[in-house]
Amino acid sequence: MSASLVDPHRPADGLFEAFYFASDGRQLFGRLHRPDRIACDLGLVLCNPFGHEAICSHRGIRLLAEAAAAAGFPALRFDYSGTGDSSDIEFDVNQIELWTQDVRAAALELRRLTGVTRIGLLGIRLGALVAALAASDFEPIDALIFIAPIISGERYLRELRVAQLSAQSIPGPVEPTAYVSRTIVAGAAGDMEISGFKLSAATREVLKDTELAPLAPARHLLILDEITVPTAREWNAALEARGVPTTYALLRGLLQLAMTAPHSINVPMPMIAAVSEWLAHFAVNASALRALPENTNTGNANAGNTGSGTSVAPALMLPGTRGGDALVERPVFISSHDTLFGIVTEPPAGEAVSRAVILLNQGAFHHIGGSRMHVSFARRWAQRGYLALRLDLAGLGESTLRPGSPDDEAFPANALDDIRAAIAFVRDRYGIVHVSLGGLCSAAYHAVRAAAAQVPVDRILLVNPVNFHWKPGMILHEVQLAQVVRYPRVYYDRIFSWRALKKLFTGRVAIARILRVYINSLVPVESTLRDLARRLRIRMPLDIGHDLEEMAARGVHIVFVFADGDPGIDLLKLEAGAAITRLGDRCKIHLIAGGDHNFNRSAARTAMEEVLTSELFLEA
Repeated sequence: MSASLVDPHRPADGLFEAFYFASDGRQLFGRLHRPDRIACDLGLVLCNPFGHEAICSHRGIRLLAEAAAAAGFPALRFDYSGTGDSSDIEFDVNQIELWTQDVRAAALELRRLTGVTRIGLLGIRLGALVAALAASDFEPIDALIFIAPIISGERYLRELRVAQLSAQSIPGPVEPTAYVSRTIVAGAAGDMEISGFKLSAATREVLKDTELAPLAPARHLLILDEITVPTAREWNAALEARGVPTTYALLRGLLQLAMTAPHSINVPMPMIAAVSEWLAHFAVNASALRALPENTNTGNANAGNTGSGTSVAPALMLPGTRGGDALVERPVFISSHDTLFGIVTEPPAGEAVSRAVILLNQGAFHHIGGSRMHVSFARRWAQRGYLALRLDLAGLGESTLRPGSPDDEAFPANALDDIRAAIAFVRDRYGIVHVSLGGLCSAAYHAVRAAAAQVPVDRILLVNPVNFHWKPGMILHEVQLAQVVRYPRVYYDRIFSWRALKKLFTGRVAIARILRVYINSLVPVESTLRDLARRLRIRMPLDIGHDLEEMAARGVHIVFVFADGDPGIDLLKLEAGAAITRLGDRCKIHLIAGGDHNFNRSAARTAMEEVLTSELFLEA
């Protein structure tokens, strides 16, 4: 399959423009949504919530930006310093201070690029508090939109502490075998890490003393509050008592937007409608509409690195670790059946490049990966000579949606076509001859299926896979077969519940397969029969053991990494059986003690990264 690169500043299909811009010497990744015609002199900057909430709300934020642009308001989405695809920072700094500077830099950049004179800030959760801080004594900010805002920094820290404590249970260990290596890690002390994202001590000190109430609001203020937990209601009443004009609405689903896994979320469309309706009040008469200015100053690879905030750059220059050589990171739009989005990290200039690693979506997370791990992987491996592409499959992250397919589907039906297009892209554009493919959970599934389908890959990196076969129509939260293996008693009760039987009778869940796996976990008849069939060279359906043997015979290197106690290791034993031991060194299995399924704990995540790095460079 051939694939081509679309100009990031003129992408197809009416997508956003992707670029980097400066904020006090740091480089931020931005996505500008330009309307066909501008409605008035107001533009919108969208301010992300913190950490995992930003991952969960990614699609909702994108839909808000698209709705604003459709209504005639240019909208800029961006990643704060040290988050998303922006440049890294040291995590002993005051992140709130840096992020407040970043919001102001984004406002100035939006004004410069589009010609608008007034700026509105839209913030979700902590993003609302950061937006309010940025708006203080900053003349261009004329309007504020707060969605489920954090009213009290101290109360927010308490919420985070509760979330941190609830995530500290560690699953039980897996019994070691001769073909499984285990890495023991200790938890990091003193860090406040929530779902893999850190808040520095300096940030926590600032948040403790930060309240939304004393901050001066902009001239125009929209507050959308969660109907089940209306934390902003009293603050809004106090504003009205002071004579501050506000628009206040109670809506359902705002907290779920920021706290529900992307593959399970339903973006609250009343939220999109409320923002669009409120913005419409700013629009001028149709006769006064004017064309939006073209962006003629996209700069070059070094533009925008002066900290002036007066130009954008098509690439991010990352400091090198060897002799000062810099890495280059750039957004790409890959044209295939759909427009796929990715970020490429290129090794230092002048270095011969023949190897690439393509990182796929973990569930419905966008291309940065859980805990931003894909950014860390890509930048580290590029320093050592790998080209790294963190890719969004169609319908995920920033890539376009295939007609008739749902958004944020963890197992998109045409993922193999997208993988082929990505491989063709790195081969054609960079001359890559050796491709590694993989990621965590569903990304591991896609890598297995790609290798089984003889997509040209040389190595697959499989982190905590939870299933090896998927059919359209399966329901993700009901067919976690790895969970059936690990927790059979729970699924035994669930199988024979009235709710499960109703789903079975209506064809909504594969109860029969769950029951089969449950029974086989107690009496491994199926595993024994599959092993016998493999020895007799009889191909059985849905046989991952046979698939792995065929891959290895073609020279594909197979690497499994499991958090110690993750149920996927038991599923692999159950479905692949003795085939694993016969593969020998062609299939490596590593266990990381102290990890959870998403490797949210930094110590375990670092150990997992070390294992993957050693496997990647074993023969490099």
